[in-house]
Order: sequence, then C-alpha cells, then structure tokens
Amino acid sequence: MKKGKKYIEVSKLVEKNKLYTKEEAIKLVKQTSITKFDSSIELALRLNLDTKKADQQLRGAFVLPNGTGKTKKVLVIAKGDQAKAAVAAGADYVGDTDMLEKIEKENWFDFDTMIATPDMMPALGKLGKILGPKGLMPNPKTGTVTMDVKKAVEEVKKGRIEYRTDSFGNVHAIIGKVSFDEQKLLENLNAFVSLIIKTKPAVVKGTYIKGITVSSTMGPGIKINTNDFDK
Repeated sequence: MKKGKKYIEVSKLVEKNKLYTKEEAIKLVKQTSITKFDSSIELALRLNLDTKKADQQLRGAFVLPNGTGKTKKVLVIAKGDQAKAAVAAGADYVGDTDMLEKIEKENWFDFDTMIATPDMMPALGKLGKILGPKGLMPNPKTGTVTMDVKKAVEEVKKGRIEYRTDSFGNVHAIIGKVSFDEQKLLENLNAFVSLIIKTKPAVVKGTYIKGITVSSTMGPGIKINTNDFDK
C-alpha cells in the first residue's frame, strides 16, 4: 500500500521503536492526524492470551468516562412496557417482529447497536446469519440482551463501547476523537486499560499486556510504554 505524502510527513514525528509515555503518545496522536474530518483515535492492546481457550477470551462493554464522540443509532427490539421505556430513554428505533421483518426483507441496517429483551431472542435467532457477521447480534455479555432497556439505551448513548479479543489476542477500542482535549483522551485511555487489567484471566502467567499502540484514523501507530499503567 502506497503511503501518501502527508502520512510520510507525520510519520517522521514518531520514533519507530520508542515507547512513549501516555501523555506524549496522546499529544503525538493528535499531531499526527492527517484526515480532513475529525478522526477517531484507536487503541490497540496486544495481550498474552490463547484465544483458542474459552477462558482466555475477553468480551464485554464499557462506558468511557468521556464517551467516544460518536453518537450511535440504537434499535430496540421489545414489546409493551419495555418498548415504552426504550422510547423514553431515547432509542432511535423501537419495534418487535415488524423491525425484524424490515431487516430481513429490506436489508435495512440504519443503526449501530441493537438491544433486545430476552423474550425476543427466539425471533431474533432466525436473523443470526445476517446480524452475526455484522457484529450486530445482541448478547448478554455486552449488556445488549437485557430487561433493563432504559439503562442499556442510556449507556450506548453516553458512549459505551463493546470490545472482544480477536484470534491473535488483540483488543481494539475507540477512545475518542482528535478534537477531544488531551485530558479527556487520557482519562478514556486510563479507564479502558484499567478495565482490561482488571479482567485479566486468572490462568494467564507472565506478562499480560505485551504492547499498547494508539493511532488516529489513517495516522501512524504510536507505542506506549506498558509500565506507564498500574498493573
């Protein structure tokens, strides 16, 4: 892949093998953003996990202290009082089988997160093949299958992120936008890394966090010293 002029220019600001402090890395990630739009800032953690083993897979959801800077569209699949609660909490779309039919027949995906009550899961199961590959299938582990739809909708709107380990044991998360001030980005970074440290599987021996990299959309990766966090 050919790197553009701007990328090459900003890459010079980043020392290849240097491990930066959190503060330096956040400053640099803002300086090395090259997009005309307000870039997202992504965090990548390389973890010492064997994800072939079920007890070494991490998956969950987390509300960042300062949100992600992106407002997510929420679809809630529920009936009765739960549907009313979803509307009151500010869900963008609320329905039950009518919405599921719309997805199936019209290939409609104008939402980022789907929340469902447990009683709707059998009906949703039929759409597993469509929703699963898009990462849209509600799941109790991420709080998207719940009887408390009000709380779930509010959390997603506040900037809740979902995370899971990939097959190499890496976890990726958006921790904000380039327009965020450094303090807010640092708070989000610290909060997310602390969460990953807290959820370390008991079976893991030796170094748990092998590497931490932060980057803006299309910008270069900046390595952070893992010792900068309380492990």
